[in-house]
Amino acid sequence: MSDHFRHVLSHVPTGVAVIAGIGGDGPAGLAVGSFTSISLDPPLVGFFCDRGSTSWPPIRESGGFCANVLAAGQGELAAHFAHKGGSKFDGLEWEPAPFTGSPVLEGTLAWLDCRLEREVELGDHSLVVGTPLELVVSGEGSPLVFFRGDYRG
Repeated sequence: MSDHFRHVLSHVPTGVAVIAGIGGDGPAGLAVGSFTSISLDPPLVGFFCDRGSTSWPPIRESGGFCANVLAAGQGELAAHFAHKGGSKFDGLEWEPAPFTGSPVLEGTLAWLDCRLEREVELGDHSLVVGTPLELVVSGEGSPLVFFRGDYRG
């Protein structure tokens, strides 16, 4: 069932974002294909994170994160953040977000500096919910989309 489930759902396009934060050992980040708006009143956003992620725990501990919405053409950046382990920020340009200090990556389409509100365990993932403290459209163009196992602009 798992392979069939993955195959069928690969036909649903998803936007790609890098969730980044500052942990005790410095910046940490992970790529997600599930970043979304949850509520307008109050404003809430969320994403799903694999419960086995090694990048999420240090971000969680900081109490905030920046959702960097990737632009078409940033597939290599997404793939870089999709891998486990290692220092993902070596050689990358970023600025600290105004409220949480979380990394705002260079060249993204938009970014949201968020306070962590809650995390709900659901199967092998957790739903992470945040309140946006600052929201910025930082680029023009199309978003990066993940579809049928590949990044597309």
